[in-house]
Amino acid sequence: EEAPRVRVRFLQKPEKDSKPLREGSVDLETGVVDQDTSPELRTTTLFLDRFVGVARGDHPLARGRVTLARYASGRHVSIARQGEQQSMIEELLESLGCKRNIASVVGGFSAAIALARDSDLIATVPDRHTESLRRGMWSFRLPFASPEFTVSMIWHPRMEADAAHRWLRGCLREVCRDRRRSN
Repeated sequence: EEAPRVRVRFLQKPEKDSKPLREGSVDLETGVVDQDTSPELRTTTLFLDRFVGVARGDHPLARGRVTLARYASGRHVSIARQGEQQSMIEELLESLGCKRNIASVVGGFSAAIALARDSDLIATVPDRHTESLRRGMWSFRLPFASPEFTVSMIWHPRMEADAAHRWLRGCLREVCRDRRRSN
């Protein structure tokens, strides 16, 4: 309504590298800021999230208590970017002496949820970030401690004073703030 001619293009980020922001081929990114994020980039926290499990409503795991053994022995779809050796979930399970049965690996959360929706696969995805994608599915708390993580917006300093970019950052902050109130 505020900017009817603005076109927003969403891209999947295949790698953790911030090169597209530095080169100017991407204006704004959302994600988890970590040691791999370039230190010159600007960031603002959007919300806290944590992982949950998701499966189709009549999945066998939905019957009874979800234990670590039952969770790990199910068939899983894993999410991994190019070059990633091991996901955070695998690292957490490994520290517990456990390993998931990975049947499929995809590049994003929406693909993982789509596979889990129509199969016996289990996806482990961010709760808040994927809330609308999981409608009609069975979501559950993981049977092990999964730490919260911060989702931020990230941009290059050259965009700091750009009026259109400030407007876009404000819109994103407002959308995330509104969702926080409604949850």
